[in-house]
Amino acid sequence: MDFYRANARNLRDRLARVLPKWSEDQPGYSIVLGMYAFGLEEAGDYSRGEAVGKEAIERDPLDCWAHHAVAHVLEMQGRAEEGIQWMSSREPHWSGDDNFFKVHNWWHNALYHLEGGKPDAVIQLYDARVRGEESQVALDLVDASALLWRLHMEGHDVGDRWAEVARCWDAHADGRLYPFNDWHAAMAYLGAGRESEVERILQQYRTVDDSGGETASWAQVTGMPLIQGFRAFWEGRYDQAVDILHPARFVANSFGGSHAQRDVIDWTLTEAAVRSGKSGAAEALTAERLAVKPHSPINKSFLRRAKSSRKALEAIELIAS
Repeated sequence: MDFYRANARNLRDRLARVLPKWSEDQPGYSIVLGMYAFGLEEAGDYSRGEAVGKEAIERDPLDCWAHHAVAHVLEMQGRAEEGIQWMSSREPHWSGDDNFFKVHNWWHNALYHLEGGKPDAVIQLYDARVRGEESQVALDLVDASALLWRLHMEGHDVGDRWAEVARCWDAHADGRLYPFNDWHAAMAYLGAGRESEVERILQQYRTVDDSGGETASWAQVTGMPLIQGFRAFWEGRYDQAVDILHPARFVANSFGGSHAQRDVIDWTLTEAAVRSGKSGAAEALTAERLAVKPHSPINKSFLRRAKSSRKALEAIELIAS
């Protein structure tokens, strides 16, 4: 529940509070360590998260959550080639048919390939692994939507893959249960040309009352601007996308998912800034991303395009003057 509520502090500290009551000789100790590793990573303590995750895996090689925690560290630090090696070296331990988390770990593998400039490999992983079994599980659909959206932003044709994912979202995206999922469903609906479904979700958000509790708050404060901002991006209204997504990114960590999953917000925002010609904003946002992932080809592309836009704007202003 801490994960689904994006409670990064409790992802770490709930485990810290109970670890003194455990010992190495107790069954399940390695699983608690694996959970703690992910909490450390989400709290930004990457070195400890990686160390504790690997310790948990040494104790139980089949702990897919500990493996996943280390995968997150490698993703957040931009260590794409290490990530690919990490996934492949341990693939037998996390990719079995009975592993509920296998699709999500394949998603991480695909992100490394995308970061490394290998889109063909990403599409192959999508077809064979992420959607190979056409899972109806919401967690797997989130991964599918997010991966297709990233591929689309990078200019890769994903064909009719959107339609299949959108159909599967029909059973989940009701605008009432979990805005994090609705937002990912909206990505698929936009890709599939089903804009009326996006409006249906937004209308549900508009009419929700305070009796909806935390979910209602998520819907109106976070879910609505994210869906509106992504719709603006999809429709080519990049100026509006920047205006909507920039403030939304500061509250998005309140409504679920991980840092890696929510990174698609800043990615989309930065791409919108580049496409809108807002070169100052684009360069500033890119500087943020390069500070974390200085070797990322995608981030370097952002910077190159932002600078090109600024120079073009300066040339126009010079001519006009």
